[in-house]
Amino acid sequence: MSVDSPTKTILIAEDSSVILNLTRKILELQKYKIVLAKNGGEVLKQIENTPIDCVLMDINIPVKDGMQCTREIRAHADPKINKLPIIAITGNANNYSMDQFREAGVTDYLPKPLDFDALVRVVKQYVG
Repeated sequence: MSVDSPTKTILIAEDSSVILNLTRKILELQKYKIVLAKNGGEVLKQIENTPIDCVLMDINIPVKDGMQCTREIRAHADPKINKLPIIAITGNANNYSMDQFREAGVTDYLPKPLDFDALVRVVKQYVG
């Protein structure tokens, strides 16, 4: 990342404060700016109020689950929003097939427990 490139902003939608804090620390070390959503009800609000470059979406968040949030983002009228890379994070990926993730509009996914090297690699792949 060159010094003059603007900071990329990652939205982390995650209700576990432990995972949230770890993920935030790891990504902040990579010089990303972090915006948080503690539940599915906050996701779209955050995306509409802040320019976001990528979403890390826990599938099992309260209020609205990650699949529903992903569908809402994909259905959004603003192309800056509906084209966002969405990386699903899930502890029970076997509850969903890759086809279901794709159908909802998930760009990629990471299993829990999170492998932080993989997290950084995947985020960089979509955000740079």
